[in-house]
Amino acid sequence: MWLFAVIGMVFAMVVLGGVTRLTHSGLSMVEWKPLTGWLPPLNETEWQAAFGQYRQFPEYAEFNPGMTLSGFKGIFWLEYMHRLWGRLIGTVFLLPGLFFLFRGWLSRRLAVKLLLAFVLGAAQGGLGWYMVKSGLIKHPDVSQYRLTAHLGLALAILGYMTWLALGLLKPEPDPERIQQPDYLWGAAIALMGLIAVTALSGGFVAGLDAGFAYNTFPLMDGQLIPDGLFSLHPLWRSFFEDIATVQFVHRSLAETVLLAVGVFWIGALRKRLAPRTRLAINVLGLAAAIQVGLGISTLVLVVPLHLAASHQASAVVLFFASMWVVHRLRPDRW
Repeated sequence: MWLFAVIGMVFAMVVLGGVTRLTHSGLSMVEWKPLTGWLPPLNETEWQAAFGQYRQFPEYAEFNPGMTLSGFKGIFWLEYMHRLWGRLIGTVFLLPGLFFLFRGWLSRRLAVKLLLAFVLGAAQGGLGWYMVKSGLIKHPDVSQYRLTAHLGLALAILGYMTWLALGLLKPEPDPERIQQPDYLWGAAIALMGLIAVTALSGGFVAGLDAGFAYNTFPLMDGQLIPDGLFSLHPLWRSFFEDIATVQFVHRSLAETVLLAVGVFWIGALRKRLAPRTRLAINVLGLAAAIQVGLGISTLVLVVPLHLAASHQASAVVLFFASMWVVHRLRPDRW
């Protein structure tokens, strides 16, 4: 239960990070103090000092000229909560983990796996600051590459810890689980990979604010395939830096995910499956449908905060569901 609690906290962290990005709050804290930055400004002098630091960077002059201290506090608190929550995750993970280790409740193999999870979490904090630094420059917007790397590592941490927790929950092959051919497991892995790639493409959409363009569905600017795709040179840059191409790719991947999940759902449920495996596959199908619906709604309503945050949260839920299916279908040797 301890690991599942940490996983829940990491999930909340991803959602909070999305809200921070959507509200353009991430550049409000221009210093990174991983060990000493637990407390926010506590008095008027400290608030004025923090606001003064923020005014020295381009985001203030370009996007928020004339912002008051009250307005600054509004964006500061979200970024502060995002960073504080990360520290709390580390504390909730580390202290019980050390207690279990010293009590001899962890095998050496499990201790090494948990240490890797902690190292990944620490690296995520550093990567988050590396991302923020990219916006503290002449062009005050974080790099879409670093933003997507930050999201990708979050998914990797969630995936790694979820697989570890599921293995601890059912360390031996489940007697209820009926042996399935390996190709079904392979198809589930491919589907999980496709879902992860689609989520990462959403990181580029967010990083470029591409969701504020082409706010119709299924057409883009009145066309299924809009003009101006792949316009950058070299060609690969279009997939990561051109708004039209990035949004087109994300739409295409999302539609492919929905189709692939539908085909997998129909094919897998024709097999003789254990009840919990069928449940996992049904949850996957429902999560995919909800995620695509949220994505379309977010687009056509021009990225309202509540829908955009729900869309990001739903992406993680879909990834969780795909991992659950993979875990349920794994061969006994895994």
